[in-house]
Amino acid sequence: MSQSVLTIDGLQYSNWSRAIFEEMREGGVDAVHATLVYHENCRETLLRFGEWQRRFEEHDDLIMPVYQASDIDLARESGRVGIFFGAQNCSPIEDDVDLVAIMRRLGLLIMQLTYNNQSLLACGCYEAEDSGITRFGKQVIREMNRVGMLIDMSHSSERSTLEAIELSERPVIISHANPASFHAARRNKSDAVLRAVSQSGGILGFSVYPFHLRNGPDCTLDEFCGMVADTAELMGIDHIGLGTDLCQAQPESVLTWMRNGRWTKAMDYGEGNQSNAGWPAPLSWFSDNRHFNNITEGLRLKGFNHDEIEKIMGRNWLRQLTEGTRPQPGAVF
Repeated sequence: MSQSVLTIDGLQYSNWSRAIFEEMREGGVDAVHATLVYHENCRETLLRFGEWQRRFEEHDDLIMPVYQASDIDLARESGRVGIFFGAQNCSPIEDDVDLVAIMRRLGLLIMQLTYNNQSLLACGCYEAEDSGITRFGKQVIREMNRVGMLIDMSHSSERSTLEAIELSERPVIISHANPASFHAARRNKSDAVLRAVSQSGGILGFSVYPFHLRNGPDCTLDEFCGMVADTAELMGIDHIGLGTDLCQAQPESVLTWMRNGRWTKAMDYGEGNQSNAGWPAPLSWFSDNRHFNNITEGLRLKGFNHDEIEKIMGRNWLRQLTEGTRPQPGAVF
């Protein structure tokens, strides 16, 4: 049975199929931030847009594209799932600041400045030395602000994230990560970063990816919802949501592409632990899109009221998209 609470997932990269779209609808999912690319260049990104265009044509009874936040309302009214796009790296714009506006016009609403490594824009969370935001990065942040593209620092390092927040005139988001105080993964964020994100007006999307959770696949729903409650105290209820990082039905070759791209011939083990080489076992209470109700119920048992649950499950993301993807007044692109 689908849930009535507006539900927006701040990140997925599943092996998209009609079966998964049906599970989304069954689970009451109204909109999903779908990763379009990881390391793809501009031309390859256009091909990914083309693949999604075919999906929209073939499954138009289940899904529709989201180019602006109001499209999510249209999706919900029509009983479909709205799909909005993001890039987990800055590779789609290559070394050309003009491509920011082009990608935004095509429907790229979110872009990470880095994916684990140093990029042309900023430093990733796996680098030993944090160089901060580059000269090019400053120009791209300004352009993303202008055209209404959300700046995502999920895979970025501490200094780079704090500098991006300081440089940006608009909220900066962490679409999929957890507090480092809950689990000390490199990808998880310090309290200093989380406070800065909330002060910027941004949002943290909580991840259910087991490598980012205490006790991994054995993390309980109660532990997860306890983390949410603690973070609500730190950041405020208006600055938290979900970014499950669900990678449903993906082959291991996709995990290799995520981690290795074209930059290395050796397998990159992410957290530096070879036991993390493959996909983790799924959580018992969240293994696919039909399980969002479990989170809703877990939040209720943790003491969140109806309005607070609505904010966490989707209202905060809807506000973020409404305000953050609107071009600046007078912007021409």
